[in-house]
Amino acid sequence: MKRVLTALVACFPLWAAAADEIRISMEGKDPPFEEIDEKGQLKGFNVDIANALCAQMKAKCRFVVFPWDDQIPNLLAKKSDAILASMSITEERKKLVAFSDRYMRTPNFFVARRKTIPYVYITPKRLVGKKIGVQADTTQDAYLTAVYAGHSTIKRYTSNPDVYDALVKGEVDLGMFDAAAVHFAFLNTPRGKDFELVGSAMTDTKYLGEGAGIAFRKEDRELRERFNKALHEILENGVYQETQRKYFIFNVY
Repeated sequence: MKRVLTALVACFPLWAAAADEIRISMEGKDPPFEEIDEKGQLKGFNVDIANALCAQMKAKCRFVVFPWDDQIPNLLAKKSDAILASMSITEERKKLVAFSDRYMRTPNFFVARRKTIPYVYITPKRLVGKKIGVQADTTQDAYLTAVYAGHSTIKRYTSNPDVYDALVKGEVDLGMFDAAAVHFAFLNTPRGKDFELVGSAMTDTKYLGEGAGIAFRKEDRELRERFNKALHEILENGVYQETQRKYFIFNVY
């Protein structure tokens, strides 16, 4: 796969041709939020929410796909107009981009092979000498680097599927993930049957943020407000809840 893959997915192509096209960026490697199907098309919760927002705004939208660590640089380079990719709202990222209001919030957990990590409450000292896998340049990476790096070995991977592979192969003892994503993409699959969530939910907003928002260039205030207005409208008219029920049995807002 090329480093930058453009998914030829157009949102509602029957809209007025005069409308400005909004390029919405995703990673495409984080089911159930977003993934690329066998036809090369994006699907998932983020995709459906993006489509719902574009429909509410009566906007013409197109999805573009970039690796995670290229998301913000490509936004700033004007290769996309908005990032809707489960990106956590953090103070560090606010220095570079402006976020919409929160559109999703889910907890983070450690995952380990069953019966290998017996603690209800995990502390850095309890994981001394352990290897912890994480997707590089994420809020989970920032959290582990700040809190666990002095006690455990942090092994960074390009994507969450790579961390799942590392767990199965025994390259790492634990992985840190968004709970909804790891349930859907790993724990509820045959490959993940011998693994479980361990410890308690991690919600430290200093590192993990205050939920996921849509990222924009700071100067694009009008576009950000259009998305915020549409977001609150789909929360009020039931479209958000209808979309959520397709993927989760719990509230992610």
